[in-house]
Amino acid sequence: MRKLLSLLLVMMTAFTLLSARPALADAAAGAKVFSANCAACHMGGNNVIMANKTLKKEALEQFGMNSADAIIYQVQHGKNAMPAFGGRLSDEQIQDVAAYVLEQSEKGWKG
Repeated sequence: MRKLLSLLLVMMTAFTLLSARPALADAAAGAKVFSANCAACHMGGNNVIMANKTLKKEALEQFGMNSADAIIYQVQHGKNAMPAFGGRLSDEQIQDVAAYVLEQSEKGWKG
């Protein structure tokens, strides 16, 4: 009986953890959100306000922004001249934008 309860507890925990995982981000959807909300300042991965803080791979690495979590945080909360988008975009849209930025940085922002 004890083994059965232990097994049941393990299965319930595993199910809870697996069902709580966020959906995979969609870079294609992120491209649309980026175009509508970010491209004015970050067209082609550039930065019209702070030229050295681009969205290019090397700059993302240099400034510790080369992870989805870091990009999501910055988009949600803003920093310096960048406004916060946490109240304007959904969590899913922000995750999609992060996926798009990381994908484009790997491609050198060449489509």
